[in-house]
Amino acid sequence: MELRWLGWAGVELTSRDSTLVIDPLEDSAAVFAWSGPDGTRSVPEIVPPRAGKGVAGLLTHLHRDHADAAALRKALAPGAHVFEPEAGGGDEFENLALAQAEHELAAAGLERHRVQPWETWETTNAGPFRITALPAVDGTGDPQLSWLVESDNTRVLHLGDTIFHGYWWRVARRHGPFDAVCVPVNGAVLSFPHRQPPSPFAGALDPDQAAVAVRILGANVAIPVHAHGYELDGIYEPVAAAQAKFEAAADVPVRALELGETLDLTHAHR
Repeated sequence: MELRWLGWAGVELTSRDSTLVIDPLEDSAAVFAWSGPDGTRSVPEIVPPRAGKGVAGLLTHLHRDHADAAALRKALAPGAHVFEPEAGGGDEFENLALAQAEHELAAAGLERHRVQPWETWETTNAGPFRITALPAVDGTGDPQLSWLVESDNTRVLHLGDTIFHGYWWRVARRHGPFDAVCVPVNGAVLSFPHRQPPSPFAGALDPDQAAVAVRILGANVAIPVHAHGYELDGIYEPVAAAQAKFEAAADVPVRALELGETLDLTHAHR
């Protein structure tokens, strides 16, 4: 299995001429469009997945930087399914951060399948891939999953932008070891209008927490994602130089990929 980094949290996996995408992103500027022209804003560089070849699309959650309907529509083959977390319930205000992605996904007419943690699929819809939804905890309480993808005797775990939680040991025991773990590291502190008063704690793994997580998971190699690119003063403030700090803190091998770079994991040694 090959892993190609698409920028931000996007990953494309290839096995036996089939591809699968996780959290692909096409329009990175759309994520904070609601905030208007004021404030300091930066967006990540991205590359598109291969067009029309994806046998499945996996979404860790429905925040717009992880759920881009246009990117999925272009990446997926006709009839391919999109797997995503269950809806969180509650009223419209509670789900404000999900509204943009939810609207765009519905309008795109994609084949969506909502799933629960610990569910596994191995069907023709997923090509040669075996996919498992695993627990994650969102920094603002929205539904979130991590995704395990297996093919060619290789396991890749994508952690979305989870915060630190206590499921690591269960995940490692039930589904490890992992040839690669895509781990968020930017430790952004959040202050969104629908989540007030704000928390001073990180809304995604910070570099030190990410280092602990990949150690507990027993990652053969850790691939930092969700590392740099987004910043909005007073609203979304990541740790400075987060990727470098993660590399210094981690005690498992780290492979920081260049934009669009492909890593062959088929022959990885555990």
